[in-house]
Amino acid sequence: MLHVSDKEFDKSVTQALDELPDQYVDNMKNVAIVIDDEPSTEQRRTLKLRCSETLFGLYEGIPLTQRGAGYNLVLPDKITIFKNPILSVSETIEQFHKQVKHTLWHEIAHHYGLNHTHIHEIESRGFKT
Repeated sequence: MLHVSDKEFDKSVTQALDELPDQYVDNMKNVAIVIDDEPSTEQRRTLKLRCSETLFGLYEGIPLTQRGAGYNLVLPDKITIFKNPILSVSETIEQFHKQVKHTLWHEIAHHYGLNHTHIHEIESRGFKT
């Protein structure tokens, strides 16, 4: 199995963020992007994931489309990118980086209020990360 240090993983997430179109990244409001090895037990329970299901990334927060006038003085939303699940599907460092970038874009799309159906529609029209 491919091995990536936490430092290399952090660098891959930063590089992926830099490679995404500015229109997606520059307009993010009150969002922290963090890395972790695996989803926590609580995250898995909240999402009702079965043992056989994996999670590459997770957006936790209030999407921009749902924020009203009273949205202020709140903790940042959080996007977490999970290293070990991505490693489990990556045979090369290139595949790893591609999956990191795709996962990061997917979670940023949730920040903008897109659901999985809409994300898949955009991808089916040829959007590439």
